[in-house]
Amino acid sequence: MELNNIQPAEGAKHAKRRVGRGIGSGLGKTAGRGHKGQKSRSGGFHKVGFEGGQMPLQRRLPKRGFKSLATPYKAEVRLSGLETLPVGEVDILALKQAGLVPELARAVRVIKSGELTKKVTLKGLAATKGAKAAIEAAGGSVA
Repeated sequence: MELNNIQPAEGAKHAKRRVGRGIGSGLGKTAGRGHKGQKSRSGGFHKVGFEGGQMPLQRRLPKRGFKSLATPYKAEVRLSGLETLPVGEVDILALKQAGLVPELARAVRVIKSGELTKKVTLKGLAATKGAKAAIEAAGGSVA
C-alpha cells in the first residue's frame, strides 16, 4: 500500500445533496425552503436568539449571580480539623495528606469552628482573627 492509492472505506463517502436542480431531484423549485419569507431568501437569516425585534429572552431576564474561577483553589480548615492532626507543625502538604483539604488547594485558611486544645504551629496558612486567638491561647503560633 502506498499513499497515492489509499481510498476511504466503501460507503464512507456519499454525494452532497444538490438542491434546486429540477423536479426529478425531489428538491427543485423552492429547494426545500418553502414559500416566501426571510428564511427563503439568500443571505436572509438572523442571529441565534433573535425574536423578530422583540426584546430577546436573554435581555428580558435579570442578570444574576457570579461563579468565581478561584473557588477550587481555596480551602478552609476548622480548628477541630487541626485537633485531629498527629503533627505539631501544620502546612498545606500535611493538610492534603490528612485529607482535610482537596489536592487542588493552593490557599488554605483556618477558621474558628470547634475547639483546639493542643499546641500547633501554622506554616504558610492564613487564619481568621478568632482562629488566631484560639491557636495562641492553646500555646501555638501562626507564622
